[in-house]
Amino acid sequence: MGEDEEKGYTVEDKRYLHLSEEEKAKLRQQEKSEEVAKEAAAEEAFQEAAQKAATEADKNAQASTFPEVNFSSFIFSLSSSAFVGLGAIPDPNTGKVEKNLPLVKQTIDLLGILRDKTRNNLTQEEETLFDHLLYDLRMSYVREVG
Repeated sequence: MGEDEEKGYTVEDKRYLHLSEEEKAKLRQQEKSEEVAKEAAAEEAFQEAAQKAATEADKNAQASTFPEVNFSSFIFSLSSSAFVGLGAIPDPNTGKVEKNLPLVKQTIDLLGILRDKTRNNLTQEEETLFDHLLYDLRMSYVREVG
């Protein structure tokens, strides 16, 4: 092989060592905006899933006395209890907003285990709901503990 031959790939140095401070700041800003966009997408998906679950629950409540239990409602229930523990929503029993971070951590860990064990066994809609709920819970927990 000669040195003139073109390779099928390129090598790009992504280390910060050779970048100027201006380029580093630009790269950090870009990463930050990507993270904000990801969080916004997760929040939007969560709101959409919550609305859909509420609509589905309303339909089920009208159809029968007990709502249908499916995987999405189960995950939504677990994540709701975590949001209660974060103080994001009031406790439905007492109406008070109280934080219980150890319980939230345990619930997030439980959801993480469930996510790993159910990977590739869910519908696309369930996978999206699960991923977004778990991401949103983890980010909310990090902000609280932060």
